[in-house]
Amino acid sequence: MTNPTSQALQRVKPSATMAMSAKARALKAAGRDCIALSQGEPDFDTPDNIKEAACRAIAEGKTKYTDVDGIPELKDAIVAKFKRENGLEYKRSQVNVSPGGKPVIYNAFMATLNPGDEVVIPAPYWVSYPDMALLCGATPVFVDTRIEDGFKVRPEALAKAITPHTKWVLINSPSNPSGAAYTAGELRALAAVLLDFPQVMILTDDMYEHLTYGDFEFTTIAQVEPKLYERTLTMNGVSKAYSMTGWRIGYAAGPEWLIKAMANVMGQTTSNPCSISQWAAVEALNGTQDFIPKNKKLFQERRDLVVSMLNQAQGIKCPTPEGAFYVYPSIAGLIGKKTPGGKAIDSDETFALELLEAENVAVVHGGAFGLSPCFRISYATSNECLESACARIQRFCGALS
Repeated sequence: MTNPTSQALQRVKPSATMAMSAKARALKAAGRDCIALSQGEPDFDTPDNIKEAACRAIAEGKTKYTDVDGIPELKDAIVAKFKRENGLEYKRSQVNVSPGGKPVIYNAFMATLNPGDEVVIPAPYWVSYPDMALLCGATPVFVDTRIEDGFKVRPEALAKAITPHTKWVLINSPSNPSGAAYTAGELRALAAVLLDFPQVMILTDDMYEHLTYGDFEFTTIAQVEPKLYERTLTMNGVSKAYSMTGWRIGYAAGPEWLIKAMANVMGQTTSNPCSISQWAAVEALNGTQDFIPKNKKLFQERRDLVVSMLNQAQGIKCPTPEGAFYVYPSIAGLIGKKTPGGKAIDSDETFALELLEAENVAVVHGGAFGLSPCFRISYATSNECLESACARIQRFCGALS
């Protein structure tokens, strides 16, 4: 029998991060001492005030269908958040709430993309960006970045990638997988390019906004260049900063015509996000934020630990990222070396698979994110696990010859 799946689905591949995490879970279930550094999920529990708000919503019977793209109370909380934290003014009609950040992006693409359209995506990129564009019939166009530039796209490279077919340019800051975050000045330089291409929409994925370190000050592109406001979709969510990955609430604000179109997509696909999760998100955005700096401090300590230990491993070069909870080290110094068993490290995928087999450490190879030879580590786990994992990586690299 021929493959009965659609041509659209045949253009995409399964998520590499989820696949590696599944392998790690299987090894653990088989009794192996596996440390999974492959999934982007905070290890902190959802704060009690947010869980209590969800319990109240259940007790009060707020368990029915809601407006397709979010309850008014949550939209108002999002409007207030954008004004308070980003200096951006939106109306309720400019806000979309979806069942996770991923559906926000997919709904925006589905509402706007046609065959022949292009989506410009800097690499390394979150694994889902190009496949969502492909599912919508569009073509992803990749712009490589360099470790010397902190994995940030250069304005001249962005300008070269834009064509008359470009519909969207995607910016992710802080970045998954590299942790790179753009300063206000760097965003202004990119905005200056985008001002020359009025047909291009901008989607900025700000999911890791609250996870930046040291003296870094977060800004978003519509904030630093108001002339781009009318064609920018600013996306965020409660998953990372509020440790609410399983609650599945993402949100965005942008032009009314786009928000309405995204709601039309949702009306025929997911319908509304979970009502209980929406009320929990109201409390997340409106309630106390005092746990965020505490969590940031712990994440920064973990970042510094991982960067230090990886840079002590043979053949690895690990830059210090500005945000998120990932590092994206280069293994260029290991390509061509062999394991004690004679297996050649010919790619970052081979590196990740051999590391998992030899040392029971699960990481995601850089090829999955479009830029090799690198790998991604999520340091959203305990110091004890990170120290053990990095020591194993050091041992694995040291055994190569």
